[in-house]
Amino acid sequence: MFSEVKTVERNQARRMRRDEGRSIKEIARLLSVSTSSVSHWIRDIELTDAQHAALQARNGLHERQRLAHAAMAAKARARRIAAQQDGRRRARILGDRYVGGCMLYWAEGSRSRNKIVFTNSDPAMARFFVDFIREFFDLERERVRLTCNLFADHAARQKEIEDFWLNTAGLPRSCLCKSTVNRYSRYSQKKRKNRLPYGTCRIVVHSTEIAQTIYGSIQELAGFDRPEWLDMRP
Repeated sequence: MFSEVKTVERNQARRMRRDEGRSIKEIARLLSVSTSSVSHWIRDIELTDAQHAALQARNGLHERQRLAHAAMAAKARARRIAAQQDGRRRARILGDRYVGGCMLYWAEGSRSRNKIVFTNSDPAMARFFVDFIREFFDLERERVRLTCNLFADHAARQKEIEDFWLNTAGLPRSCLCKSTVNRYSRYSQKKRKNRLPYGTCRIVVHSTEIAQTIYGSIQELAGFDRPEWLDMRP
């Protein structure tokens, strides 16, 4: 069976090289085999002049695309660095309310390169955080997204709870995303009753500039450097 599979792959590799003029790396990737195997299988096949030209053109296009992507990534990283530097400046000159918002996010927020995510069950914290990002980043309400996380015994009160969090955060209903409801499992004793009367709310703003500015401020205020915040996954 092993030799039969290898024979099939060898024949496919030879056809790709002879008829399509593919490179050794392309064939190895498409067939999920090693480049050394492909090199051995096709060593006697000569590419035509036209195939050589096409292969060089593809390689050139790939290299141009790679360089363009690298340039875009470098520019994006430079913008993130600039935002963190601005955050450090803000931390030195702005007052207690700005500092409080940054420290609250450090304690309760999630880390993401290109967005801020704040989840909490405390209405006062949620209100303070929304006011903080709108006041210090001149953010329109429509850019804020709010999601309610409800428990099973909240289902009948879903609209009431959604309205509660929207009113708390000072946001219109157009900012509301689809709520999540944690249903009881079949193994549950269904004893969870109103430990969090309004569940939790999740506040999201998609903005690399705001996220990285806050990260810069946190580092300045706390006196540490966290370079990985620049390049963590989006």
